[in-house]
Amino acid sequence: MRQVAQRPRHGRITVVDAPLPALRPGWLLVANRASLISAGTERTKIELGAKNLAQKARARPDLLRKVVDRARTEGIGSALAAAKDRLDALTPLGYSSAGTVLRVGKGVEGIAAGDRVACGGGGFATHAEVVAVPRNLVAAVPDGVPLESAAYATVGAIALHGVRRAEAQLGERVGVIGLGLVGQLAVRILAAAGCTVIGIDLDPNAVELAASVGATAFERARDGLATSVLDATDGLGLDSVLVCAATTSADPVRLASELARDRGRVVIVGDVPIEADRALFYEKELELRLSRSYGPGRYDRDYEERGRDLPPAYVRWTEQRNMQAFLDLVASGAVDPSPLTTHRFPVAEAERAYALLTEDQGGERPFGILLEYAYEERSAAPGPRSVRPRGAGTARIGLIGAGSFARGTLLPALRDAGAELAAVASGGGLTAIDVATRFGFERAADSADDIFADDSIDAVVIATRHASHARLTASALRAGKAVLVEKPLAIDGDGLAEVEQALGPESLLMVGFNRRFAPLAVQLRAELEAVASPILLARANAGPLPADHWTHDPEDGGGRLIGEGCHFVDLLSYLAGAPAVVVHALAVPHPQRPLECSDEVVATLRFASGAVGTLVYSGGGDPHLPKERVEALGGGLAAVLDDFRRLELHRGGKRRVTKQRQDKGHNAEVAHFLAAVRGEADAPEVDTYLDSTRATLALVESLRDGSAVEVG
Repeated sequence: MRQVAQRPRHGRITVVDAPLPALRPGWLLVANRASLISAGTERTKIELGAKNLAQKARARPDLLRKVVDRARTEGIGSALAAAKDRLDALTPLGYSSAGTVLRVGKGVEGIAAGDRVACGGGGFATHAEVVAVPRNLVAAVPDGVPLESAAYATVGAIALHGVRRAEAQLGERVGVIGLGLVGQLAVRILAAAGCTVIGIDLDPNAVELAASVGATAFERARDGLATSVLDATDGLGLDSVLVCAATTSADPVRLASELARDRGRVVIVGDVPIEADRALFYEKELELRLSRSYGPGRYDRDYEERGRDLPPAYVRWTEQRNMQAFLDLVASGAVDPSPLTTHRFPVAEAERAYALLTEDQGGERPFGILLEYAYEERSAAPGPRSVRPRGAGTARIGLIGAGSFARGTLLPALRDAGAELAAVASGGGLTAIDVATRFGFERAADSADDIFADDSIDAVVIATRHASHARLTASALRAGKAVLVEKPLAIDGDGLAEVEQALGPESLLMVGFNRRFAPLAVQLRAELEAVASPILLARANAGPLPADHWTHDPEDGGGRLIGEGCHFVDLLSYLAGAPAVVVHALAVPHPQRPLECSDEVVATLRFASGAVGTLVYSGGGDPHLPKERVEALGGGLAAVLDDFRRLELHRGGKRRVTKQRQDKGHNAEVAHFLAAVRGEADAPEVDTYLDSTRATLALVESLRDGSAVEVG
């Protein structure tokens, strides 16, 4: 399929041929017929992309701070590599489209293949022939509404939510400052609600367009503008003012406060500095409100991505219901967005369409720019499926999952170790084609199943989100592939059982417990060979994650104990030279998460060798303290492994220190995997990976019931 994308480094627009996005439970696949380019939001992205690095840093200080913070905790090299990857990666554009449903995911109700729908959301309703959209970001298009008009639904919901935030009532005088696309739609919605609308803009064309639907509209430069507005409101002033402009100037907010009546409302809809004149706001006792995008549910992953609706008895107008209400207004004829469409382009000519946003159009201002699509679904014949014997000296790799960790860590390691990069698949097809191009894969695969069915591929590397690891690993093993799957192997017992059932006598499975391959960990393990039952301590100062990060979700990430703590369970087992047999865990409860998703966990483990270990995992510490520290005591040895940079050994009154650049074992792990695939080395015993996963799941069980658990 064709999709519009941008590389942030230079900002240029490109149309790529990408695989279809994956269909997830609770989501829909929609064949777009039209998508709307937002002249305000998307112009900002184009202008930012055209800036040099210094200008980008000044324009987005929030992103610069992230780079600086990462440099402090992980080093300058890691931070610069991550920033470079972000600048070089293709990013999707668009957030408002309409089309026909191709397929619905498990659990989707009330909508079926063939239905016409409007789609919303950045990263979802993109400029692509086919999009994957969560159910709560889809609204049914009423009969009689053209899909070209339905493509305005998301932008219309932004305007409608602004009107709701203004609490505009029948007969009120409402101002709209900034008559771009959102402002024009707000004018029409307010008129449909029986309000008297006063529109203001710098551009005479925008003023004329608002006046054409009955608004009293003025140019900003008009002499005596405030007097004109007072005259139009019988000397009262505006009951409320929607600021829909996008500018770095504080003028729109200042103007709104001048034009509003006593105890009026000023609602910020657009991207403007909020620099209010306190004296004026105080004298008039004005209310200042912000309107957050499409409405309640926005930026809430539970609502947007996981389909957890907000009950209408408590939240009447969510973003989805705002989209539906806008479409109903269009169906009734109360609002007609079609006159706002100034340009139409086929998707193949998207570069021309975006040029309208930044090039001088000779005084003609673009408002609604539509991209049009004519996608026809084609059936694909299933490929052959056979088992490729290992040991033939080849290591042709299929990668499933192409996120930042795969791009920044796994792919460089695979290339350095001489892997043949055959195919890459990702949930978002754009990511797959981008990674295929940047890293030299032979092709972007249509899906994970496409990789499993390719008998030329020797091995599969899985780097998706945690919840999919077990299912994908089992499928790859059944297809006869060698597998390197990122940790965790599974987030629950059912997933682990599925993997175990798929294992055969010739299966090659490694899990991304890379720390057992770290050079200093290997050295420490050798020192511990002479210690019968050491005492081990691992402390992880993991640092905080955003509250809505997917790792915290028990269904998607499994929580940080399963998703990250498993690393240290495996490392302790590796140093003990034996699996854990009894575990016990306690956690500091989090008020909004299940106990197993706490960021603050202390665990004790007894190993089959007699060794005892303690794990302290915290996401609440200052990340400037080195992240990981391991101590080992016993048999006359005292050892400290500090952040995989420094190993200090004390024995017999003598001290020995080894220092190196931080190395957590990723490269050695990948090289060992490829050697095993080629038949040049034996893979680690698969039972060690299963044992570490069982022990981690047992810790979760211990958290739930508060007692020690035997690892079964």
